[in-house]
Amino acid sequence: MPRLVDHEVRRREITSAVRRVIVDGGLEAVTFQSVAAQAGISVRLVQYYFGTKREFLLATHRSVMESAAARFMQRWDALGDAATPREAISALLNELLPLDEPRREEAIVLGAFNTASISGNGITAEETLAAPRALVAVVAEQLRRAQHLTSAVDPDLDAELILAAIGGIAQGMLPGHYTPQLAADLLDRLLDRVLGAKGLSVHPVKN
Repeated sequence: MPRLVDHEVRRREITSAVRRVIVDGGLEAVTFQSVAAQAGISVRLVQYYFGTKREFLLATHRSVMESAAARFMQRWDALGDAATPREAISALLNELLPLDEPRREEAIVLGAFNTASISGNGITAEETLAAPRALVAVVAEQLRRAQHLTSAVDPDLDAELILAAIGGIAQGMLPGHYTPQLAADLLDRLLDRVLGAKGLSVHPVKN
């Protein structure tokens, strides 16, 4: 009997191959041929699952953001209901930093997509903004829970500022400009500036 194929698994294999090609050679290295070679399958099979390069690029971007979201939810569950807004925000932001090889690869891939959206290389910013906007919304919600700490907090603007800063820190870690320890210190200082000293962030997260 012919072997049954799990199509979702096959699609993940292809997007994982796209990630590796981007990490090794940048977005410009991504072709049907390079992805097929990296995945160990035929070009025709890649085309069967993704009719255009644009399709598998956007699917790859979604897969990166979904991986980050899954890690965040694991951290969130581990924190429990007693977590403060600062602890929740810190957990989220740490998952966006390239502190291990999978997160480093994700940071490289996301950086490549950002560059492509700026240069007009087939991917527009609007097509990759859903996940960043969702992250801003999560951070803003936690800042709203912490507003009693300081009247200076503007949840929406401060959430944008925090995510912009963490994106810069993540990209700075890739070439070694920031060490993991310095990145942690910068994150703490950023949250101190927005939320006040650590000891003040005692308001629990509510369901």
